[in-house]
Amino acid sequence: MDSPAVTILKNGLNVVVEPQPWNPGLSFTLLVPVGSVNDPKDKLGAANMLETWLWKGAGPRDAHAFADALDALGVRRHSGAGVEYTTFSASLLPEGLPAAMELYADLLQRPHLPEAAFESVRALALQELAALDDQPARKLMQHLRREVFASSHGQPVEGTRASIEGMTPDSLREEYHRRYGAQGSVLAVAGGVDAKEVFDLAQKHFGSWGGKAPSSPPVKLTEPHRFYLSQETEQVQIGLFYRDVPPGDYNFYAARLAAMVLSGGMSSRLFSEVREKRGLAYSVGASPGSVKGFGYLVAYAGTMPDRAAETLRVVRQVIHDLRQGVSRAELDRAKVGLRAELMFSGESSRARSSTMARDVYILGKARGLEEIEAEVMDVTLERINLFLGKNPYDDPWTGTLGPREVV
Repeated sequence: MDSPAVTILKNGLNVVVEPQPWNPGLSFTLLVPVGSVNDPKDKLGAANMLETWLWKGAGPRDAHAFADALDALGVRRHSGAGVEYTTFSASLLPEGLPAAMELYADLLQRPHLPEAAFESVRALALQELAALDDQPARKLMQHLRREVFASSHGQPVEGTRASIEGMTPDSLREEYHRRYGAQGSVLAVAGGVDAKEVFDLAQKHFGSWGGKAPSSPPVKLTEPHRFYLSQETEQVQIGLFYRDVPPGDYNFYAARLAAMVLSGGMSSRLFSEVREKRGLAYSVGASPGSVKGFGYLVAYAGTMPDRAAETLRVVRQVIHDLRQGVSRAELDRAKVGLRAELMFSGESSRARSSTMARDVYILGKARGLEEIEAEVMDVTLERINLFLGKNPYDDPWTGTLGPREVV
């Protein structure tokens, strides 16, 4: 498969296309660098609320007519705000692309942001915030991020009750005008399309879009420490956060493969040692993550209060023992697992458009699946073990949530 085709419009919008002649459908993702990381301190949750408000009518259509127009094209849409950016995606048949592109151009450039819908947007934001109490694992991991980052990367996507209640229609509109812009944003398309056709459509519908999306601040961390959240629950949630290498680093895929050894299935070390051998946790795993310029590994375990201390000890020990290296069999299984993930993502136009948009945002370039697979296969046993020996996963930030503190 050829590398994706890329162009940058004069207004700074990045456009990337991966034609998939075998695919009867297509997907596109619009990534705008508007996230909780650039929410003002007194407007936490603004990016999240804006994403909801934008759908309340755009261009010549009110909210109902806009939804009807998308449904008439058979568009399956998805959107959401995160730490660093907000994405708007669509999956549809190729013949509907011109009309769908026009609709999304209205959504981002000509939203109504009607005052009459503002209170419903606020109510949804408050409900989402309140729902965290019913999702203790998510609540813990959100708080873990806040404990780790001294920079605004730790700001909650959902905001706070005070900031949401203090928001006004005018203050939120100000955030839209200040933060939504073409320069720095990304349009990624994958599926049964021609690259030139996409570039022409992008120019037609987004070429006059002005503005500059905000940049992310540099990452700053606190010192590793432990914290405890008290909540009357039947289980205890455990979260650990480790520094890791960022995307684009020479050892990035060595780190990804190490994470697969830890948590890549029923034969992985955490599942085997924590759950199968000792029966300590009903759920356990580890996953890599990143923000621009910084990578990390997060581990999670859910267990009973009387087993929490032992679960935490064993999880830390299993991760610590990675410094001793992995076996040939473990590396081979990890490569198979990671390549399978790549293959499945390659079959999904939505997954590919999302991945390409993120690659352009994080790395400044879009990579083809063959390039990524080659980097994975280039990791030898000697190389991964040398990396793990020199970069041990130690000294994590550690958080627990439950009826009593884990000691």
